Amino acid sequence: MFSPLALTQTLPFLPLAQGDIDYQVARRGDPDLFDTLFADPVTKVILVRGGLLAVPRGQGNAVNYASANMRLSTLPGAYAGSALAVHPEVVPIFLGSYGALRNEHVVALDITRMSAPGAASAIPSPSLGADAAFDADGNAPGAVAPDRLDMLEQAVERFDWVDLRGFAAHANAREAGQATTAVTLSIWYAGQRFCPSCGAPVKAAMGGWSQRCTNAGDGNRLLFPRIEPAVITAIVDSQDRLLLQHNSAWRNPLLYSVSAGFVEAGENLEHAARREAKEETGIDLGEVRYLGSQPWPFPASLMMAFKAQALSTDILVDGEETETARWVTRDEYTIELSEGRMEAPGKSTIARYMIEEWYGREL
Repeated sequence: MFSPLALTQTLPFLPLAQGDIDYQVARRGDPDLFDTLFADPVTKVILVRGGLLAVPRGQGNAVNYASANMRLSTLPGAYAGSALAVHPEVVPIFLGSYGALRNEHVVALDITRMSAPGAASAIPSPSLGADAAFDADGNAPGAVAPDRLDMLEQAVERFDWVDLRGFAAHANAREAGQATTAVTLSIWYAGQRFCPSCGAPVKAAMGGWSQRCTNAGDGNRLLFPRIEPAVITAIVDSQDRLLLQHNSAWRNPLLYSVSAGFVEAGENLEHAARREAKEETGIDLGEVRYLGSQPWPFPASLMMAFKAQALSTDILVDGEETETARWVTRDEYTIELSEGRMEAPGKSTIARYMIEEWYGREL
């Protein structure tokens, strides 16, 4: 009997797994790392804020168009170095270098924690009337005029800011890789401001790839980003039908995707794939084959994809996480998509490429 997994191959392309940069890990401990990088005229600086990426003004709308191209906004390294001197709350992250001589460098500046100039003075004093809150030029007292702001202070208004999911689908492979790393670390910094062991404040370390606890009494421990492994599985039956499901957490009622869930403590990946399928849909899995992986920094997942053959076909959804599930042939799926009864996962998701592998063509 022909196995529906017989011709399965690893996925040739995944949008968030395109990085080709040399991390140059050995340089991360250099205390003069950023001074050296910013003095080099070939250093490129990109900006990230709260998990969003800076792109040239006007490009933010490109996320709404299938064929539009996007690129990251960049600053010269020399300028970024001088701006950091007055913005110690900005976190520089050395992403790595390119080229045979490793002489093209990329640094991300995470400006999430940068204070807005004049923000405090924009709050009127209770002893002042409403008219007194503004001077003759219409500025709040003490506020910084826009033409006196440095580029980092202007960045929020100067650039468009886009989500990684929208950016990666429209970017070249190199910048998609840079963006993925920058967003991953930015989200980590935003979520972890204190040592999880002793509660002391932390500061950036090792080129932005780790944090150092400021508590000397606790050894100034070095902290690294937490990565949460998750499995995602395309399930096919003996007729090569695909199992698609809609989960209760999805706001789009037409979105159907494949089985997914986090790996439990002490669990291997294959067991997690089988357990999630059984819990969500009541389906028992047999053979499981690896398809590929990609980071999913929302906030800190690593998605590991599999394709598996179902040993049973009777669907019994849990009714809590999974609302509905059904088997589809390729023709049935085509009809569901064309008539608007189903929508495929987004272009930056690994699920979309898993479905395309089964479907036999792009969605």
